Amino acid sequence: MTSMPVIPPSLLPADGRFGAGPSRVRAEQVAALERGGSTLLGTSHRQAPVKNLVAQVQERLAEFFALPEGYEIVLGLGGSSTFWDSAAFSLVSRRAEHLSFGEFGAKFAHVTDRAPFLESSVVIEAPAGSRPEEPRVAPGVDVYAWPQNETSTGVAMPVQRVHADDGALTVIDATSAAGGMAVDLSETDVYYFSPQKNFGSDGGIWFAAFSPAALERVERIAASGRWIPDVLSLATAVENSRKHQTYNTPALAGLVMLNEQAGWLNAQGGLDWASRRTAETSGLVYDWAQRSDVAAPFVTLAEHRSPVVCTVDFDDAVDAARIAAVLRANGVVDVEPYRKLGRNQLRIATFVSVPSEDVRALLECIDWTVANGLD
Repeated sequence: MTSMPVIPPSLLPADGRFGAGPSRVRAEQVAALERGGSTLLGTSHRQAPVKNLVAQVQERLAEFFALPEGYEIVLGLGGSSTFWDSAAFSLVSRRAEHLSFGEFGAKFAHVTDRAPFLESSVVIEAPAGSRPEEPRVAPGVDVYAWPQNETSTGVAMPVQRVHADDGALTVIDATSAAGGMAVDLSETDVYYFSPQKNFGSDGGIWFAAFSPAALERVERIAASGRWIPDVLSLATAVENSRKHQTYNTPALAGLVMLNEQAGWLNAQGGLDWASRRTAETSGLVYDWAQRSDVAAPFVTLAEHRSPVVCTVDFDDAVDAARIAAVLRANGVVDVEPYRKLGRNQLRIATFVSVPSEDVRALLECIDWTVANGLD
């Protein structure tokens, strides 16, 4: 086996996790998990201790997002991909429109477009690294949907309600944005996410802020006679969420970690603090890439760049895969690009748990590797 170059230890970050998939978990979250091991893990999710935990998570998320009056925090089993199926069954009455500018927006569009009980979806596409300018009000559309942050490409999209005459809902995929990007929930009807990014938890569960209009839509579709599997029914999720529980047993470890992270974020200053922090750390990456002789931000327009997932292209003469391999051999991990994008690039997550000093150290390690570790 060929030995890898050894990066000087003085350059290495204190924590080498920069993944845009599951994010780094803070030590305090692990400590909370250890405490929960003797009081919560392995106990019934229908009894007070676990229901109180769920209630506290809902309260902390409501505080963090400044939940508007009448909105509710709803949760259900499965990740965001499961929520897409639930939304097709329980939120779209007739037809959806999707802004598709990466892997995850495209996947949701594929779900509603294939649903046999819905009309063909309107899909507005943009090439990877860019985004559509805005939604387009279209006949028959009753759900307008897009990601606030496209994890696969590092492109961010504004969250602004689509004002259509027929009461259409605005539905935002916030999985990699929630907890690290500013949002006004009154501009949405459903703001949904799986908590394994900025919230430093595990997948397998989704949370969403539902507006009164979305709650009414869910109730109306449930009463319409449309067949909806119980496990995918948003009406079932709403009913259980109001009781601070889920339809089936949730993964309690993830709830414990999420609760600890939400409490920490609120104590730091909430969403304003979190969005300033990610803007600072992502700015370090983009400024470095713009100064570099061998790299450049993949997303050309600065106003389109994500503050939580930074994508950086490298010149053809510099093998980004080799950089990632050297970094991984030295304990700096998960900066490989999105697997289906197929570019000579690195993808660096600057989620809210990643401090600026670790980002600076990572960039020094990349520079060292380009200078010393590519032969």
